[in-house]
Order: sequence, then structure tokens, then C-alpha cells
Amino acid sequence: MELSDLRAFARITDLMSVSAAARALGLPKSSVSRALARLERDVGVTLVDRSTRHLRLTDAGTHFRPHALRILADVDEAGAALDGLGSVPAGTLKISLPFTIATALVAPMLPAFMATYRQVRVVLAVENRFINMPVEPADLVIRVGPLADSDLIARRLLVSETWLCASPDYLARHGTPVQAADLPGHSLVGYGDRLTAYRDDVSGDAGTIELPPSIAISASAALLPVVLAGGGIAHLPDFLARPLVADGRLVRLWPGVPGELVAIHAVYPSYRSLSAKVRVFIDALQASVAQHDSGA
Repeated sequence: MELSDLRAFARITDLMSVSAAARALGLPKSSVSRALARLERDVGVTLVDRSTRHLRLTDAGTHFRPHALRILADVDEAGAALDGLGSVPAGTLKISLPFTIATALVAPMLPAFMATYRQVRVVLAVENRFINMPVEPADLVIRVGPLADSDLIARRLLVSETWLCASPDYLARHGTPVQAADLPGHSLVGYGDRLTAYRDDVSGDAGTIELPPSIAISASAALLPVVLAGGGIAHLPDFLARPLVADGRLVRLWPGVPGELVAIHAVYPSYRSLSAKVRVFIDALQASVAQHDSGA
């Protein structure tokens, strides 16, 4: 029984698609199919029913899957323990994170990190989804927002506040709203195609109105170029907006009104606490984020 076959089985059953598993593993579909067939031959039973339009775990596959995941987790844990024994962090560090965090917070600190830890190879898996640890091979996940209950360890990197922003050009053309009641009729750029709440503490009414977006975008990083180009008013994470407000390219509306607070965490399995490469990366990222927040 090969570990690579177990990893293929785990990814197939996580995504319930051989094609998707092949893409995630970076392998040809034929290689992943052969890995599954080889594993089934080794264990002597069919694990995944491929006779229907959609894949389905057989009873044997359902019973086998948790054992396969445990084997893979134990192998990863053993590797992490050995990694932690070395005085110099080394090896491949795979990090799953959203695009906004990758571009605004992680990419800028990577050159200094790599210059310090030359034996670490960093692989960024930039994806706006929650991965299933430890089924999917990642050493570290950066997640935005509330965390689900799990046995994973989370270290808070920062708490981001959303700022209501627009470009000076947009405000010159359309006027500057002074309260939430002024927002209807403005071009509102929203995160997702849903009603967005706008708090109004400026007028003293402490009310909230909900308005649909004129432009709906599913990634906060993509909001930014629209707003910079004068496309409208949007809530932006402070770590994106702060430098642009400081240099005059954006205007923060109603700075006295508190924005929504969103926590950002680094998450890893408990055994990854032994990994030197994970530990030094989180420390470096926290230091970089603190410097970013201070405006240094």
C-alpha cells in the first residue's frame, strides 16, 4: 500500500471527483485513477463506486477512509516532529490563504523571510475556500472570519476593521454623503451580491440601513481597483485602505463610525506546533502585520 495512493484516495473522497483531485494534486487524471485502482487492488475491495454519474463511497470505502486519513496524519506528524528537531528551519512550507491576504500581507514580507530562512521553500496556494486539514496537504492555513470548532490550533494575526471609502474623483463628481440616508443613488460596490448594512452614527440616530450593491464582487481585493478608478463607495479592510487613505488616493468616509471587526487567524494541526518552519513563518508574519498596522 503506497502513501501516494492513500493521498489520492483521500483527495478523491474529499472532492468526490477524480478530475478535481488530479487538479488539486497536480497530477494527470489517469495517474490518480490508477492510484485508486491500485489501492483497491491492495485492500481487496472497491472503495469508490464509479459506476454512477457521481462518485460515491462504498460501505468499505466509508469504513476505510478515517483509517487512511489517520495514517496520512501520522506520517505528516512524524515529518513535522523531525522538522522540529532541526536547529535551522528547512523544507517545503505550503500555505493556503485567500487572495487578499496573499497580496496585501504575505507577499510583501516574503523577500525578507526568504533571505533569513534560506532552507525553507514556500508554496502559496492562493484560494478563497476553506481546506480540510489534514486531508489536504497544507502546513498552514490563513483564514478570515469566525473559525469553526475543531482540534486545530489558531493564532490570531490581526483584527481588521472595515472602512467605508471612495476615491476623491468619485466624491468630486457625485458629492460626499454625510449620513447613511444619503447613500441611495450612489454607486455602491459590494462584497458579494447581497444587501450590505451601512451604519449611521454620524446623524445621531445610530441607525442602520441595508442597500443592494450597484457592483457586486466576490473577492475584496477586486473591490479595490474599482473604487480607486472612481467606480463607487465600498467597505474595504483597513490593511488595504490605510496606505491609500494616507497618500490621498482614497477618502475614508465617516471615520468616527466604527466599522465591522474581522479576525484573521493562522491555523494549523496541533502537531504542527513542533514544526520550526511553521513557527518562524507565523512569527515573521505577525511582526510584519504589526509593523503594517503601525504605519511603519
